[in-house]
Amino acid sequence: MTWTSYRNRGETLRLVTDAADARQDGEIPRDVAGFAEAFADDADLLGALLLRWYTRLAGRIEREILIDPHDLPRAVVTAWRGTAEEQPGIRAILDRYAALAADGELGADLALAFAKATAKERTMLALMAGLASGPGAATEAVGARLEEEARSAVRIDRVSTPARLSLIDRLKAALAA
Repeated sequence: MTWTSYRNRGETLRLVTDAADARQDGEIPRDVAGFAEAFADDADLLGALLLRWYTRLAGRIEREILIDPHDLPRAVVTAWRGTAEEQPGIRAILDRYAALAADGELGADLALAFAKATAKERTMLALMAGLASGPGAATEAVGARLEEEARSAVRIDRVSTPARLSLIDRLKAALAA
């Protein structure tokens, strides 16, 4: 991948994320300019969205722990809630596809990828909360409880807001008018 294609992919991912945040319907916004060129298929985009979610969540957990290092479980739950409220479109897409994977409605490879991603996220939640000491089924169960607690109070405004357009898209629209 060249620098230009990497940069274009990053810009397209930002546009996809903005569109998903505006829609919050759990659907992949394939109508975003450059989508087909930037992502080979839905699985490629879902991998990028999973990575974006996970890294944003990990960073937010670290910030929350710095704010109050005495209540790690609260910091983890607060971070999960904040990340979900900050990225409602990504969360909606990931939740929809995770449900499809659990119902057996996705291909085996994609379902396995979602299962692994969920396990890793829940393990991270439990470890960062100081409620586990290593990976495993018990750790994932603790992480699942933390995620459930976080989900119980997530407030995501479902009001659609227009997606931010790139400079090129704004120029195209201005020239077309």
